Amino acid sequence: MFSRDVLRIDAPAVAQEIEQAIRDQVFGTLRRRGAVVGISGGIDSSVVSTLCVRALGKDKVLGIFMPERDTSDDALRLGKLLAEGLGIEAVIENIKPALTGLRCYERQDEAIRMVYPDYNESWKFKITLPSILESDRLNVSQLTAQPPGEEPRVKRMPLNAYLQLVAATNFKQRIRKMMEYYHADRLNYAVAGTPNLLEYDQGFFVKQGDGAADFKPIAHLYKSQVYALAEYIGVPADIRRRAPTTDTFSMPQGQDEFYFALPYDKMDLCLYAYNNNVPAADAASAVGITPQQVERVFKDIEAKRRVAQYLHAQPLLVRDQGHA
Repeated sequence: MFSRDVLRIDAPAVAQEIEQAIRDQVFGTLRRRGAVVGISGGIDSSVVSTLCVRALGKDKVLGIFMPERDTSDDALRLGKLLAEGLGIEAVIENIKPALTGLRCYERQDEAIRMVYPDYNESWKFKITLPSILESDRLNVSQLTAQPPGEEPRVKRMPLNAYLQLVAATNFKQRIRKMMEYYHADRLNYAVAGTPNLLEYDQGFFVKQGDGAADFKPIAHLYKSQVYALAEYIGVPADIRRRAPTTDTFSMPQGQDEFYFALPYDKMDLCLYAYNNNVPAADAASAVGITPQQVERVFKDIEAKRRVAQYLHAQPLLVRDQGHA
């Protein structure tokens, strides 16, 4: 019978396997002296940072905090809590000036005014998707915006507004990655990627942004498994209790609002069932939704994988000369 137990892991064995792979990849394959990790205060970057310290030693890991205008206070507080507990060197790189110079915020504002002409910088905003559980949804994004002291407003986004808002927002991930590679080049370190399997498989990353890295040590683990590993390797409880968030827009936003069909624990089970040919009727009870709703999630998984093909694709060549 299909149950949540399918995602259980032998945490000590998984940690040992990943740590050995990190050593082999960083010191061997990549021939680098250590690892750089962008620390967000979230579970994934915390687990990757901790595994790198366990694998390479605390003197071979550099953490980087990269706040900007819309970063939550919790992100920096929890990131510092992690770095201090690990005993690693960590630096703060405020990327707001770079984003301002690139007109990131200005371009975002232009896109928002395509939907709300009276919008100004005092408003809060986020992008959301309609629930997949109520009916088959079109992946048509909605823009939620909230003027000071008023109730949030929700409107469907025209395609041009959506594309510009996402394009401008993607500056954030790409500037952060540039900063990580600056420090990696300076120290002859490798850049650690932090996506879990759910994000890696479903394309929840920015191409040449948070999708870029030299090694990705947890990309084979479902997010539920990342949480289990986090407990074993001693990631602080405050970080483990924090709900997954995009921490990208000025309004608080869960990942399931912005991208995934369901909260991560249910999404993990659906993705496992899809990957292992488990019928929707068998998966439904463990997930806690109806078989029809599981079928909708399966269709959403297929659609996102089609999008992810472009995100994962290597540059196209006229002739392949055999180089990686």
